[in-house]
Amino acid sequence: MLQTARLAMFAILGVMAASHVYAENKPAAVVNGISIPQERMDLRVKAVTAQTQGGQKDSPELRKAIRDDLINIEIMSQEAVKKGLDKQPETAQQLELTKQTVLSGAFVQDYVKSHPVSEKDLKDAYENLKKNLGAKEYNVRHILVEKEAEAKSLVAQLKKGGKFDKLAEANSKDPGSRERGGDLGWIPVGNIPSTFVKPFGDALMNLNKGQTSEPVQSQFGWHIIKLEDVRDFRMPPYEELKPQLTQRMQQDMVKNAIADLRTKTKIE
Repeated sequence: MLQTARLAMFAILGVMAASHVYAENKPAAVVNGISIPQERMDLRVKAVTAQTQGGQKDSPELRKAIRDDLINIEIMSQEAVKKGLDKQPETAQQLELTKQTVLSGAFVQDYVKSHPVSEKDLKDAYENLKKNLGAKEYNVRHILVEKEAEAKSLVAQLKKGGKFDKLAEANSKDPGSRERGGDLGWIPVGNIPSTFVKPFGDALMNLNKGQTSEPVQSQFGWHIIKLEDVRDFRMPPYEELKPQLTQRMQQDMVKNAIADLRTKTKIE
């Protein structure tokens, strides 16, 4: 059964249900004369079936569980109002914030719906991304240590035939790559400046395939960097990236819209 404790979601539903838009002739339930609209039930069913992992389907059992939860929430809400809890400053602010959250979400949905991203803009964004990522990608490894002396010692061991991956596993302070022998994966050339701090990125760009750097200092410590391999970068096809591009462009549009609204708003 769904947990009654999911109060935040139901608080939002409660605010939405306050509107006459959600009125329904045949309520899902009536609690002390207060109707729980059927559309509130449908909205919650939609949210649960869309978000629950494991493929939970709309069913009579699910609807009964949701109905029971909505009844419990209504009972507790009525009791809270009887006790005047809705007048408590913190509760009142939470209710107002919930209302504003719902309204701001509605604004975003309406803005995105009324300002669709054109196919041309999406294709232009794809080509621009393709250009910025570059034609090559690098497979990079590194070892991170605290002191320069440690880094120099490891470089000396590498020059004597030491295995980079084994030395990384034994010495690197980077938990994200240490267990993989220092492997940082494949990085498109165009992403190197945004992926790595400048000293690291600069040193990497000066390496040839199979070459290992001398110790490089950054704010994280001392790095030993190896350019493991280089290959042609294969950009994912447009249709594969289209959903991510659409989402990113929509987010940018909403961000710009909010910034524009702020310029027209009196803020003291």
